[in-house]
Amino acid sequence: MTGVAGFVGSTLARRLLADGHDVVGVDALTDYYDPRLKRDNLRDIEHPRLRLVEADLNAVDLATLLADIEVVYHQAGQPGVRKSWGSDFGAYLQGNVGATQKLLEAALRAPRLVRFVYASSSSVYGNALRYPTEETDRPQPLSPYGVTKLAAEHLCVLYAQNYALPTVSLRYFTVYGPRQRPDMAFTNFCTAIRDGAEIPVFGTGEQVRDFTYVDDVVEANLRVSGADLPAGAVFNVAGGTSTTVNEVIELLGEISGRTPVVRRGDPVLGDVERTGGSTAAIEAAVGWAPAVPLREGLEEQYRWAATVLA
Repeated sequence: MTGVAGFVGSTLARRLLADGHDVVGVDALTDYYDPRLKRDNLRDIEHPRLRLVEADLNAVDLATLLADIEVVYHQAGQPGVRKSWGSDFGAYLQGNVGATQKLLEAALRAPRLVRFVYASSSSVYGNALRYPTEETDRPQPLSPYGVTKLAAEHLCVLYAQNYALPTVSLRYFTVYGPRQRPDMAFTNFCTAIRDGAEIPVFGTGEQVRDFTYVDDVVEANLRVSGADLPAGAVFNVAGGTSTTVNEVIELLGEISGRTPVVRRGDPVLGDVERTGGSTAAIEAAVGWAPAVPLREGLEEQYRWAATVLA
C-alpha cells in the first residue's frame, strides 16, 4: 500500500490488518502537512504483520517491494486544490503522475499481483454536466490537481488496455472522518468549534458536496480488490449526501452543542460549485453502497477532533 501514513491509507491499513492480511506500507512522509500527524497514524497501526517503508515512490526499488504483493492499494499522491497552481505544480506532476507511472511499470513485473487499485478523485469531473454524475460523463477538471489525478487514472486504464494489468480506479467524493488531514474542511471546522474559534469558509458556503465516510471508502477498496472485474474499470465512490458546507457547519453545531462562528473568505480557484456521484455502477459490480449516514460520520469525526487532536 502506498500513502500508508495518510488519512485513507492508515484507515485502510488498520482494516486490512484486522482482517488478517500482511501489509507492506510505503510513505514519503512529506511536509505538505505536519509529518508528526502522519507518524502518529503509523504508531496507531503498529502491528507485527505491518512492514513500514519510508520512501519516495519515484526513488525506491519498487520491483523488490512488489515481489510478493498480491494487491496494490495506491493511496499516495500530492493532495490539495489550492496549492496545485503556479510554482507548486511540479510536485503534483511528480507525486501524482510520475509516481503512478513508475508504480504501474513495476506492477507489470510483479509475479503475484492480482489487482491494482488506484485512488482517483471526483475532482476529475470539475463542474460536471449532470448530477448525479456517472463514470461515463466527460471529465473536465477545474484545477491542476484534478488534471494530474485524471492523468494518473488514464495511465491506469492505458496499462490495463495494453498490458492487461488488472487496474481499478476509484473516484473518491470528499472523504471525511477520523484522521482526516488538518488542511481539509471538516477537521478545520471541528477544531475551530472545539476551541471556540472562527470557522474559515471559502466563498458563500452554499457549495454542495457529496461527502463520503472513510470507512465506506475502505470497504469499496476491499470489495474491488477481490472481485472479478474488467481490467481498467473506473467507479465512483460517493456518499450520496449532496449537502452544502453551511448545512455541515450547522450540523456540527448541533453535535457539539456549541454555536459555530463563521469567517468567510474569497472562493478558491478551481473549487467546484457542486459534486454528486452516481454509485449505481459499483453497486452493480461488487454490491458496494455507502453505509454511514452523514450525521453519524460527523459525530465520529468531532469525537476524534475533540479528544485525539486536543
